[in-house]
Amino acid sequence: MNDRFNQLLKQVEEETNAEYQDESRRKRRLYNEILLPKFAELIVWECIGIVEGISPGYKDYRDQIEDAFRRDCVEEIKQHFGVEE
Repeated sequence: MNDRFNQLLKQVEEETNAEYQDESRRKRRLYNEILLPKFAELIVWECIGIVEGISPGYKDYRDQIEDAFRRDCVEEIKQHFGVEE
C-alpha cells in the first residue's frame, strides 16, 4: 500500500470520525489497518479489470494502438496506488 491509500484513509477517517466515536479502539484499528485498505485495493483491482476488458473491436492498426494504451493505463493505475499482482 502506498501513500495515496494512506491519504485516502485519512480523508475517510476525517469525514466519518463522528460515526466511529463510540466504537472500541480495537475495532477501529482493525477497520483502519486491515479492512479499509483491503477494500480499497479490491476496488483498484476492479477498475484495472474494467480497463483491461475494454475493447473497441477495431480490425486494423487502431486495435494495436488501443491495446497499448490500455496496458499503459493499467500500469499507471498500479503505480499510482502501489498495487502488485
